[in-house]
Amino acid sequence: MFEKFFQLSKNGTNVKTEVLAGITTFMTMAYILAVNPGILSATGMDKNALFTATALSAVVGTLVMALVARLPFALAPGMGLNAFFAFSVVLGMGYSWQFALTAVLLEGIIFIALTAFNIRELIVNAIPLNLKHAVSAGIGLFIAFIGLQNAGVIVNNDAVLVGLGDVKSPTVIVAAVGIILTGVLLAKKVKGALLIGIFASTVIGFPLGVTKFPEAGLVSAPPSLEPIFFQFDFSEIFSMKMLVVLFTFLFVDMFDTVGTLVGVTSKAGMLTKEGKVPRVKQALFADAIGTTFGAMVGTSTVTTYVESASGVAEGGKTGLTSLTTAGMFLIALFFAPLFIMIPGAATAPALILVGLFMLSPIMNIDLEDFTESIPAFFTIIMMPLTYSIAEGIVFGMLSYVVLKVLTGKFKDVSIVMYVLAALFILKFFM
Repeated sequence: MFEKFFQLSKNGTNVKTEVLAGITTFMTMAYILAVNPGILSATGMDKNALFTATALSAVVGTLVMALVARLPFALAPGMGLNAFFAFSVVLGMGYSWQFALTAVLLEGIIFIALTAFNIRELIVNAIPLNLKHAVSAGIGLFIAFIGLQNAGVIVNNDAVLVGLGDVKSPTVIVAAVGIILTGVLLAKKVKGALLIGIFASTVIGFPLGVTKFPEAGLVSAPPSLEPIFFQFDFSEIFSMKMLVVLFTFLFVDMFDTVGTLVGVTSKAGMLTKEGKVPRVKQALFADAIGTTFGAMVGTSTVTTYVESASGVAEGGKTGLTSLTTAGMFLIALFFAPLFIMIPGAATAPALILVGLFMLSPIMNIDLEDFTESIPAFFTIIMMPLTYSIAEGIVFGMLSYVVLKVLTGKFKDVSIVMYVLAALFILKFFM
């Protein structure tokens, strides 16, 4: 059944590889089950209900990706977007969390419409091939940076923005041992090296106090959604403040998802000969439907996760990978304490090493043509420096258009790229 539906042989994979890849993807993004409720509960939303909403929205979004798009990418409430929801819209601007949820619902509905009319697909296809390769490399640096932060290797530093953390701290030691162990396994071509590294790092964390046994046991019933289910405020749906909040959600999610799809697909060698993402329309429907459903159950914007790269690195090539990840999120509803137990330091080695894997498409970039290489460089470097996939794409695409125009290479730029550049400039002024 799996062979026929997902065309495993045609894609050069098998059930074992796909399942292992799906579990690996889940393990590298399972932190969202603890982090998302922690961030959104700062608004006054019920933390236990948020756990259930986070898991369910991940299940629904990832199932659409698995069964409709049949691509090895997983979805969940997005980092950055949840922080904007909680700390900017609610705590910063003073709006209610119900107002913010309404904006997320509208975003999801608009994305469904934009996807249906192929507008989002046009944007994905408009990105030049060299920039698509650069997006993959940029995401690699970005997720490696996240991994280093999770492990405490990189910390905030007021003098120079970032600096080296305490290398003698338990979290750094756990991450360092995990990287060495995983690196050895990768060098020996051991299947499931990333997953083994995560489990081994979690175990190593026990005597060092990094990993802690859950106090309430390993199994529990999913918390009720009632406190946050379908809690919308439509009283200011046509106001200017709703427009501003909605525009920000739309912009960030649009290019985070586009960047992840392009970057991970490039790394997996799944881009078509024309440099296009296969079944991109169906993939974009996944995050649009996930976001709409997520708002209904009470969580922030659902987006395609960059951690999907870890599953791709383990050999995941079809929707069976994402189907497995969706299944793991469903199981997590009943084993919440167990999955939340895995510390960030234990998943850090996987993220850091996947960052290395994501760099390989950089070899396909034409570095001799500076109208191509400079935009590619900006795309790569701005992602980790701005802590945003979307901003990296903005800087890359803007510099691409400007350099092509000023050097007389007008025909290299599509109409869609000109429109996007104008919108990016407008966004900066707004």
